[in-house]
Amino acid sequence: MSHIQYTIHRSGTYYYNRRVPKHAVETYGRFIRQALSKDRDEAEAYAKRLNNVLEGSWCNQSSVKPVDVASVVESFKPKSVLLSEMAEEYLSLRKIDQTPPRVALEAFLALAGDRDVSEYTREDAKLFVRHLTMKGNKTTTMRRRVNSLSAILNYAYSELDLDKRNPFSRLLIKGEGEDTFRRGVFTNDQLRQGYERALSSSSTVKLIMPILGETGCRLAEVVGMKVDDIDLENDLIHIRPNQARRLKTSNSERTLPLVGYAKLALIKALEMSDGEYLFPQYIKDGKCYATHASNALNKWLKKDFDGLTAHCLRHKLRDRLRAVECPSDMIDQIGGWRSVGGVGVRYGRGYAMEQMKGWIEEIALSVMPKRYADQLDA
Repeated sequence: MSHIQYTIHRSGTYYYNRRVPKHAVETYGRFIRQALSKDRDEAEAYAKRLNNVLEGSWCNQSSVKPVDVASVVESFKPKSVLLSEMAEEYLSLRKIDQTPPRVALEAFLALAGDRDVSEYTREDAKLFVRHLTMKGNKTTTMRRRVNSLSAILNYAYSELDLDKRNPFSRLLIKGEGEDTFRRGVFTNDQLRQGYERALSSSSTVKLIMPILGETGCRLAEVVGMKVDDIDLENDLIHIRPNQARRLKTSNSERTLPLVGYAKLALIKALEMSDGEYLFPQYIKDGKCYATHASNALNKWLKKDFDGLTAHCLRHKLRDRLRAVECPSDMIDQIGGWRSVGGVGVRYGRGYAMEQMKGWIEEIALSVMPKRYADQLDA
């Protein structure tokens, strides 16, 4: 076994052991001896790094800059950091919807415990998947949970400089994709029926339905909308991030024309707003609780429309635009979808508002009752 430079081995432990140059004796004493590790490879790595630090300290013979040798060696050792701590750091840096990763993290920690990030194994990851399966989660949900945890661990391993395989990497989920189903869609008659019920109701949450159905917005985009985002003078709404809620992607920021039932619902919602947010009941402590609005709205929709949900409205709008042969990149621009039509569609500034308004008006459901005429003309 070859000797490790500047070390001695005593009682199962490797020590850094080196004579100090004459010009640095006053600062360090004649010898430096410091425990490194019981593991030979680890001790060799620490000795090389400490050697570099010390030589940097006393390289200038006229001015020796002292270092705390014990603290330096301690800094070489891998830090023990809990998964929950790394998750908080990761989430504080990422501009993403924090609900999915937090749900995944909570379930995993309850199952495998909050341990040092380096301790989790492939068996922990497989146990998590089995747990989700037994809970009845669909495979798409399971994949989202796995991907969330994988991203947190990738961040942790990178930040802590750990050479370790991510236990969630390339994890197979049995029957993945086989339990998917096509979402149902509203008929035009169901849409008009729902819009009329929403406008005649005293429930503010029901007003979200016509706004979603006639703009194609995501629910959180509407629930977290500020009053300043609404321009009734020009019949426009601005979908943009604010303090209470982020947007899903960079493509999500957009301006949309406001017509028909969507305009009527917004006018009524504005009358019940607090002057800052359109739906203030879902803004608490500066955060948008879109999930609460989703639960309330879906409870009504599922009951009255055979299990259909708010997200089905977004699917329906895309189908309606396809039916009138609206260009696919225009559809993506209206819905804030990431376009998959190639690099070219990302060049330029997109379609003009008048063009977008033309397509929205073509699919808009006509407002039948005369009692709405004054509001639409306002």
